[in-house]
Amino acid sequence: MAELLAALIRANLAGSLAILLVLAVRPLARRHLASQTLYGLWIVPPLAAFGALLPPLTAAAEGERPFLAHLPQLLEGAGLAQPLTVVWFSGLTVTAAIFALMQLRFLRAARAGHAGPAVVGLLTPRIVMPADESRYGPAERRLVRAHERAHLARGDHRAVALAAALQCLAWFNPLVPFAIRMMRLDQELACDAAVLAQHPRQRRIYAEALLKTQLSPATPPIGCSWPAPAPHPLEMRVAQMAVAARPQSAGPLLVASLGVISLFAAWIAQPAAPPHDRPQWSSQRPVLVLIDINH
Repeated sequence: MAELLAALIRANLAGSLAILLVLAVRPLARRHLASQTLYGLWIVPPLAAFGALLPPLTAAAEGERPFLAHLPQLLEGAGLAQPLTVVWFSGLTVTAAIFALMQLRFLRAARAGHAGPAVVGLLTPRIVMPADESRYGPAERRLVRAHERAHLARGDHRAVALAAALQCLAWFNPLVPFAIRMMRLDQELACDAAVLAQHPRQRRIYAEALLKTQLSPATPPIGCSWPAPAPHPLEMRVAQMAVAARPQSAGPLLVASLGVISLFAAWIAQPAAPPHDRPQWSSQRPVLVLIDINH
């Protein structure tokens, strides 16, 4: 239990630092990078958290080990390992239950025709449209569906499901839900940019479709819905359409490089592990014992 808690703490520290890094560069990146690249930067925090879970690269003597390396022993010695594990697992269960209720509420509203446009489902995703989609004109409907197909093509619904799972594991970290909210906004902006890249002359029609889209009663934890349940993101999405498309040729390389660097940085920063005890071989020669099975 103590080892599990120590690993959880290390992963959250590394992930939180990566979240703060992405949030710090996000305003500058929005002015100079394509929306797809900005959305891709959110792969950095989970990779950093994963790097903090890898086995340490170095070994150190017991007296030279840093504080985090002693954390399991400190938790066990203080008698905190078991109660903290119970608290963490209880919070995980409650968070997962809340997400399940939110998902069921959204699906119930979708069946009644009061939710959407959205993509829901993990293994068999589908596009959900509201019952009164006639409020959209023919061109608006095509653009709305193109937006949802862009989500499906890129697997955004799976990214949202992974984010929900990470939020359940790190329910106690206040940075995680805020980062996920920003990630989902950047996801929608990236989809907007993908649609407008295919239909560059229909920006006005697409903006009108955004403004006609009503807020759903809940955002599905596993799925992609738009716009986000707040006026500010909607205004940002409409304003973003007036920005000229930025080149993204170097975007995938930048995202991949930052992801690899974050993973290795968290891995290298792992607290040194104690040296493994090697068996002490005897200096005497081995003795061969022969057994006569006839007696």
